[in-house]
Amino acid sequence: MTQTEILLLNFEEIRRRSIKLWKGITPEIFFWKPDPDAMNCLEMVRHVLESEHLFHVIVENRGNPGDYISPWENKSYTDLQNELDFAQPFREKFFETIRKFKPDDFTSIEIIRTEKGQRRKLGDYLLRIAYHEAVHTGQLLGYLRTIGLERPLIWD
Repeated sequence: MTQTEILLLNFEEIRRRSIKLWKGITPEIFFWKPDPDAMNCLEMVRHVLESEHLFHVIVENRGNPGDYISPWENKSYTDLQNELDFAQPFREKFFETIRKFKPDDFTSIEIIRTEKGQRRKLGDYLLRIAYHEAVHTGQLLGYLRTIGLERPLIWD
């Protein structure tokens, strides 16, 4: 497998497991959250999907997102399938971007986020994007445990 294939497989596997978990969130608990300052279940799903798009813009810009306006801005929360359908074209474009990189690009291109004091190699940054989703998958598992609901088996 090439570096690109491994990166894309990692993104696909994390998303496959996320979706498996997300489908275990019933409509009755879409808007449940453990405390007033936390995201609710559906907000967290959107956060993951929306953040991937923002990270894509950051990768394209090699850093600062500029005057980024989210396509999700002012979009109502409805259900999981709507969230997934809306995000899919953005994910496909993100994957197209990753496929265009040459093997050397993963170590030679730097993502510099001066506003965050970050400087990362492209390969490192892409892995951090995937990690972000994995962390939120863990949070949602914790939500379901707290509510007392059965958690989908994502460790297949």
